[in-house]
Amino acid sequence: MSENHLKIDRRIVRSRYALREALLALMADKPFQAISITEIVEHAGYNRGTFYANYENKEALLDEITTELLDKLLQSFRAPYEHVEVFNVSELPAHAVTIFNHIYEHSNIYTILMKNDVLPNMKEKMLHVLKQISMAELLFPTDDIDRELLATYSMSAVLGLVWHWIETGFKHPPAYMQEQLVKIIHLYPNIADAARTGKPL
Repeated sequence: MSENHLKIDRRIVRSRYALREALLALMADKPFQAISITEIVEHAGYNRGTFYANYENKEALLDEITTELLDKLLQSFRAPYEHVEVFNVSELPAHAVTIFNHIYEHSNIYTILMKNDVLPNMKEKMLHVLKQISMAELLFPTDDIDRELLATYSMSAVLGLVWHWIETGFKHPPAYMQEQLVKIIHLYPNIADAARTGKPL
């Protein structure tokens, strides 16, 4: 790769980062729907041409931010079992739960989303991706329980804790939330013992 090409790549990365940060800063003060592209570029220190060279519209910019966030959320969700053949939820140690570390690491973004008009859509996306991954990778050998309903119930409960934690301004440290989640899981040993995972076929 030529030096000139590297410089162009760096400029693209720099401009995209600036536009993302500008949008988040604006969303901290006003609804997403009320933000204009002109406001975004002025806040970022660029022009509209730079914006449209990278994004079709402000929705595409927001989608890039939330997609990256959801990818990292999934990585944190998978962390306890991604390197094992069989995973028993009832044996889950608190330190293996990294979803709260992820949320805390990106607390500024989650806090902004919590207070913005995009929150319902973000909540829906988070539930969808976690439900899909749990149905695909967690095995629930319980014939009399609907897999989708169980996944919806379980992930809604986890996300309920997550959003409550964000809403209360991260009242407790991540380690405390990890411990509490594991204790709550252990209150229901029959479900926990039934939840096992292996790599998808």
